[in-house]
Amino acid sequence: MAPTIVRDGQFRLFFFSREETRIHVHVAHPDGEAKFWLTPTVHLAVNIGLSQAQVRQAQAVVEAHIQEIQDAWHRHFGG
Repeated sequence: MAPTIVRDGQFRLFFFSREETRIHVHVAHPDGEAKFWLTPTVHLAVNIGLSQAQVRQAQAVVEAHIQEIQDAWHRHFGG
C-alpha cells in the first residue's frame, strides 16, 4: 500500500506501508522519483531520474508540506 499524502503540481508525495520505520517520504514525478528523510532535517536519500533542478523543486515541495507528511505518517503508523 502506498497512500498518497499530497499532490503538488507534477509531484505526488507518498510512503509505502511496509518500509523502514525512519520517517521519510517518496516523491514521484513523471521523470523519476526521489526519497527524502525528514529528520533531523529534510534531505535527499535517493534520486532516480530527476534532474538537480527537479530534486530541488521536490525538496521544496516536501518542506512546504512537512506538517501534512508528518501528520499522515503518525496517523498511518501510529506514534
